[in-house]
Amino acid sequence: MSRAVVDMTDGAAGRVAVTGGSGKLGRAVVAELLDHGWEVHNLDQAPPPGHVRAHSAYTRIDLTDYGQVVEALTGIDDRHRGLDAVVHLAAVPGPGVAGNAATFSNNIRCSYNVFAAARLAGIRNVVWASSETVLGLPFETPPPYVPVDEEYAARPETSYSLAKHLDEQMAAQFARWDPQLKIIGLRFSNVMEPHDYAAFPAFDADPSLRKWNLWSYIDARDGAQAVRRALAYPNPGFEVFIIANADTVMATRTSASLAAEVYPDVPVLRDLGEHETLLSIEKARRVLGYDPRHSWRDEVHGRTQQA
Repeated sequence: MSRAVVDMTDGAAGRVAVTGGSGKLGRAVVAELLDHGWEVHNLDQAPPPGHVRAHSAYTRIDLTDYGQVVEALTGIDDRHRGLDAVVHLAAVPGPGVAGNAATFSNNIRCSYNVFAAARLAGIRNVVWASSETVLGLPFETPPPYVPVDEEYAARPETSYSLAKHLDEQMAAQFARWDPQLKIIGLRFSNVMEPHDYAAFPAFDADPSLRKWNLWSYIDARDGAQAVRRALAYPNPGFEVFIIANADTVMATRTSASLAAEVYPDVPVLRDLGEHETLLSIEKARRVLGYDPRHSWRDEVHGRTQQA
C-alpha cells in the first residue's frame, strides 16, 4: 500500500539521465530538473532545441540497442562516470504514430533495456512514462466508474497501451528482484504546451471530441513537476500514479454534466468539482505531493486580457 508523504521536499539532487529529453515532455522535464539542481544527461536519437542543449549534456543513443544503453548509464567518456537516477520517457509516443508491431516492439524493448541497464549500473531510482491509455482509452467501453483511478485492473485497447501495461508488469518484477529499487510509473495524460491551448475553447461545443480520455490533459510543466517529485519520493518499491491537470479541457461544461450526458450508466463515486479532472490525481497528491499549477484557462484568459 502506498504511504502518504507530507511536505515532500526535492530531496538531494544528483546526476540523472532523461531518455527522450528532446521530446515534448522531455524538454519540460530537463528544464525542471536543471532548475532544481540536477545534473541532467539527455539520451535521445534527436538533438534537443538549442536553448535546451545549452544547459544539459546530450548524447545520441539508440535505446533499442542494449549495449548502447548500458554504456549510457554506466559512463560516457567525459560526460559522466555513473548516474544516480534515470527518467525514461523515450518511446513511440502514441497509437497510430507507427505500425502496431513496430510501436510495441520499440517501446517494450526500450523499456526493458533501460530497466535492465539501470539494474546492472546499480541505479535504484527509476521513473518512467507509463500512460493514461492503460485505463481503457479511448473509452469506447465505458470506464467502471468516475473519477477513474489506479485501483482497477488495466484495460489496454491498443498495441501502444499493451506495451505500457507490460512495462508496468515488468517494473513490478524488477522491484521484486531488488527490494532497494524504487521504480515509479507515471500514467501521463495527453501532454500539452501553452501554444496548444488556443484550440481548447472549441472543445466545449462537442463533448464527443475529447471523451476518449475523459476530457483530460497534462501541461508539460506539471508533468515535469510530477517527475521531479517521483524522483524525490523516498520509499523503495513499485508504484504507478495517474498524472493529469486538476481541470478538464472543457470551458463551461461541468464535469458532472459531462459524465451524466456521455456516460449516463457509469457510477460517479463522489461529488465533483465544477471542472474537476475525471482522471483522479488524488493518489499523486497524497503520496508525491503533486500539485498542478498550470491550467489552460489561465493561459487563454491571460492572452485575452493582453490582447
